Amino acid sequence: MPETTAPPATKKPLYEASTQFKHWRYSPESLINIRSKLNEAAVAVIRQTFEAYEPGSSANVSFLNADEEHLLVTFYVTRITQLCGHFRFPEEVEATAATYLKRFYLKNTVMDWHPKNVMLTALFLATKTTNNPISLEAYTHNIPNTNPSDVLDLEFLVAQSLGFEFSVWHAHRALWGIWLDIQSLSDVPADYAKSQSSVYDTALSHVRASRLTDAEFIYTPSQIALAAFSLAAPDVAQQWLESKQAVTEAPTKIPPGILESIEALKKLIADAGQPETEAVREVDRRLRLCKNPEKVVGSKAYLARKAEEEKKAEDKRNRKAMEVEKAAAEGTDPFGDELERPKPSLVDYDDDDDD
Repeated sequence: MPETTAPPATKKPLYEASTQFKHWRYSPESLINIRSKLNEAAVAVIRQTFEAYEPGSSANVSFLNADEEHLLVTFYVTRITQLCGHFRFPEEVEATAATYLKRFYLKNTVMDWHPKNVMLTALFLATKTTNNPISLEAYTHNIPNTNPSDVLDLEFLVAQSLGFEFSVWHAHRALWGIWLDIQSLSDVPADYAKSQSSVYDTALSHVRASRLTDAEFIYTPSQIALAAFSLAAPDVAQQWLESKQAVTEAPTKIPPGILESIEALKKLIADAGQPETEAVREVDRRLRLCKNPEKVVGSKAYLARKAEEEKKAEDKRNRKAMEVEKAAAEGTDPFGDELERPKPSLVDYDDDDDD
């Protein structure tokens, strides 16, 4: 029988092996569901806390809804951009910090942790994970009304909420790859070479705008980059996509699914905009009134929670001390049995060796 040759194994893109692909991808519907459930759970817990210390007090509290929480988070993504401009941090730091902030609030609520504090911590953490470190003193000294503890107190919580998954695949890197590829394309428009830098800058501005949306949770970095470039130079982006399709498949017809995704992304990016200042101020004003009392320093709930935490810590220390005393009374070592020393091996000596 003639031998049959097995088709070569398809090599998966590196992105599909990343934690971002495995753990941080959602559909638009699932994102709405996650935020709604998180908001509902937070309101229920905070309402119960209000009632526990001041019965009837929650009736007059106007809690934030999921959309209002998301609006506030989006506003603080724009604040990351401003801070990065002040510190002259590279694009990688800004993009990473924005991702950290948005991921954090897929696990937490602004009614527990204010985005301003989380934003400062996320940005400082991003400087370290992208290998662009700055000293904590220099960082906080240049931000008004900020102490080192404001950053460090939340650092473990932020890292934990990220699942300690610090590596992020960004669309601006994918855009640079597309840009380099386009340099080798033939038959580009005659006037394209004159406006190359402005085209790239325009595309990069669209990538930055995408950070104010959920694009990175729904689409791949390369899709976002292509959509951004298509907004800047649609004809050239189409030519680049066709050239890539010709390499991977016999026909040059682009699958409709790709085109649909790019068009949906283009609309998402084009509709992105800075949150309205007045709307943000109103949400922030209401947040002060509906914030979890256990997080408000000096409140009855805060003091009670601190007292409970201290009592648990004291109980733990007492149990440990009792275990040590019990072990000492029984004549056992509280640190465990002593390790047995290895016995020396027996060696036969020749009588002549003594001479």
